[in-house]
Amino acid sequence: MIRSLFTASTGMQAQDLNVSVIANNLANVSTTGFKRSRPDFQDLFYQQLRLVGTLSPNGNQVPTGSQLGLGVKTSAIQKIFLQGDFVQTQNDLDIAIQGDGFFQITLPNGNLGYTRSGTFKLDNTGQVVTSDGLLLNPAITIPPNAIDVSIDTQGTVSVTQSGTPQPAILGTIQIATFQNPAGLQAQGANLFIESGASGPPVVGNPGIDNRGTLQQGFLEQSNVSVVEELVQLITAQRAYEVNSRTVQTADQLLQIANNLIR
Repeated sequence: MIRSLFTASTGMQAQDLNVSVIANNLANVSTTGFKRSRPDFQDLFYQQLRLVGTLSPNGNQVPTGSQLGLGVKTSAIQKIFLQGDFVQTQNDLDIAIQGDGFFQITLPNGNLGYTRSGTFKLDNTGQVVTSDGLLLNPAITIPPNAIDVSIDTQGTVSVTQSGTPQPAILGTIQIATFQNPAGLQAQGANLFIESGASGPPVVGNPGIDNRGTLQQGFLEQSNVSVVEELVQLITAQRAYEVNSRTVQTADQLLQIANNLIR
């Protein structure tokens, strides 16, 4: 009975974490480029009450044995990098990646971060930056006399300037792909950084070597499905209730045992 109390407590802790993950997904339902998370659970080790394959007193081999599970644990909280829906903004510096890949962002420490959020802006020097003022990498600088900014699907950035009939090419937006994007380490502010699990970035122009293409004037929305998260929330709530009922039942059995000596 004491054992069942601890086993049920692991189930309650697991569902509490599950609800926390769901809450974060729902909180970011309107976050541009956000990717939902999913917790993965594993059963804990087993207490061997009777080993499989041992011999019974009459000399016959036991076919199944007796193994008692001791609960559940969280094995991982995984990011699901499915494509989110696109919304048209008609803003020249809003860019969505259709397919695989991440924009490269220069962090304050000089390292690179990676993001699916294409909500870019201009700073006071004309450089393309994120909402936090971090530079897009490779850097793109828009001249002050630019009339129109054009970004094609392969990432080529060109501008039309006053007094010049031909557009000027400023550079190319490159994107990075990873062997295991789920291994990227989330940093907040829509940014990820490389880890040993993700593998090194493979950088190149959009539309080449299975990299996605760019869509100017669009943003990728969060891939969180509110309906799916609410279903998962209900399931987690009921699972928590069932585990709490197990705690109550074990407590009642202990109470009955204690009353035997009265």
